[in-house]
Amino acid sequence: MSEHALQEIQAPSNGDGSAQEPVESSGRRKLDRAWLLWENRRLLWHFTLTGLVLATIVAFLLPKHYESTVRLMPPEKQSGGSLAMMAAMAGSSNSSGASESGLGQVASDLLGAKSQGALYTMVLQGRTIADNLIQRFDLRKVYKTKYWVDTRKRLASRTEIAEDRKSGVIVIKVTDSDPHRAAQLAQAYVEELNVLISKVSTSAARRERIFIEQRLKTARQDLDASAKEFSEFSSQNTAIDIPEQGKAMVEAAAILQGQLIAAQSEVQGLSQVYTDNNIRLRSARARVEEIQRQLVKMGGSNSSFGSGGKEPVTDPASASKDLDPNDIYPAIRELPLLGVKWADLYLQNKIQEKVYELLTAQYEISKIDEAKETPSVQVYDMADIPERKSWPPRLLLMALGAVFSFCIGAAWILGESGWQDIDSHDPRKEFVQGAVRDVRFSSAALAVRVSRRFGRNSVHSSERGNNGSGELSDL
Repeated sequence: MSEHALQEIQAPSNGDGSAQEPVESSGRRKLDRAWLLWENRRLLWHFTLTGLVLATIVAFLLPKHYESTVRLMPPEKQSGGSLAMMAAMAGSSNSSGASESGLGQVASDLLGAKSQGALYTMVLQGRTIADNLIQRFDLRKVYKTKYWVDTRKRLASRTEIAEDRKSGVIVIKVTDSDPHRAAQLAQAYVEELNVLISKVSTSAARRERIFIEQRLKTARQDLDASAKEFSEFSSQNTAIDIPEQGKAMVEAAAILQGQLIAAQSEVQGLSQVYTDNNIRLRSARARVEEIQRQLVKMGGSNSSFGSGGKEPVTDPASASKDLDPNDIYPAIRELPLLGVKWADLYLQNKIQEKVYELLTAQYEISKIDEAKETPSVQVYDMADIPERKSWPPRLLLMALGAVFSFCIGAAWILGESGWQDIDSHDPRKEFVQGAVRDVRFSSAALAVRVSRRFGRNSVHSSERGNNGSGELSDL
């Protein structure tokens, strides 16, 4: 091998030669750029200061936004559903291996036995709650939007709803230009979620409560009708309590019967001693007649206590018609017939009362069961009125504006220096210069055309004004 080839091979390992020329040229180029920026530091300072001022103006012109946060406890899992039981069996039957437990977890996910946090999150992001909030707070006027769909998008962009995978906590963040409205919107999300869950709940307890509620209304109507019919019958026939009335009237009739026998014995004894015109005999006979009249009245028109030839009464309606308006209570003969109807109406009334009582108790129990089964949202961090703005970050915007302007100024200085270093006969430079000239020429021509057109319009308008003033002067 020649000495020249050996020198070429050994050149990279030596500390001198052409191997260090690219490194030295790169370092020299960086140093030149830094020196160039230092020489133009006044211009660079102007760029940075201008960017800082513009960023400050923009940061203070941007509207303030306030953020209110609500945190919800993870919903309780429902253990009564068949899907949850199947998922639990799928998850616990194969607990020996890692792969089997993973299969059980997949089955649990597919069967819906996981927490309802994801469901609540989707409901909160739905259109129903959004429309209720838009209508409740008149957000179309607040956001200055015409269509509902645009208002929903604006509300969604200012609302963040997320569920923590580990803890299951649901976080609702609402941003608004008004701190009070931000807190009210965040709290309204929770209220609308509760209302919607209660409305769309299809649990067995709710269906049972609805059925019992309808049946309770029917039972109430039947009870009112039965009580009205029973009261009307009792009022028309003076039937307060037929068994007690019958017992009391039979006892009273027996007393009158005994008094009648005693009075008749007295009349017979007096008739043997005195004549028929004797005052004592006449008064005794009058007392006998009065007792007989009372017995006939108490026993009825066809009573065995007096004389009468009417047929026995078989209809409660006709019995009530035959009653004397001056009588307070019905006759003994009418009590059995009235008692059948009275007992029937009394039994119906008691049955309806018992049915209504049982349905009322079941209705209260079903409402309690429905309240237990209906999932409710539990809030542990209420929406508070934010004290500080969440946006815009003014210091950050000002810093970014200053840095961005500094970078633009450095790029301008380095770009101008590099442009000056390019040879004037370079085709790329000539192309750029030609394109710039064409753009300037086109812009100047367009400006001339616009100025000419506006000039003509102004001339025509002035001529019209002069003609109008001349006509007015002629007039």
